[in-house]
Amino acid sequence: MGKSEKETALFMGLVLMFHNAAMQHMGKVKNPLTDKIDRDLEQAQFAIDTLDMVALKTQGNLTDEESRLLTNVLRDLKLNYVDEKAKAEGSESKPTDTSTKDNEKN
Repeated sequence: MGKSEKETALFMGLVLMFHNAAMQHMGKVKNPLTDKIDRDLEQAQFAIDTLDMVALKTQGNLTDEESRLLTNVLRDLKLNYVDEKAKAEGSESKPTDTSTKDNEKN
């Protein structure tokens, strides 16, 4: 493996590491250490922001393959994040007391 191939593999590994971390923090995949689904949207946002910074700082210095991977990973993470954020906000705004609805039916 040549130097450029090794660097490409390392870069892709870095991007996929942050992708996996963000997906775990969004609760999309199990945490391998606890074997449980954990959700921490702040940590997911941190991983996405980190990849955004990597994209900004490496702009013009990536191969087509590296750029495509980074773009696709960021799109996937951002779409999933918006979905999870909406779910979290929806569950927070739902009333937990259903006695009002029960009284309206009677």
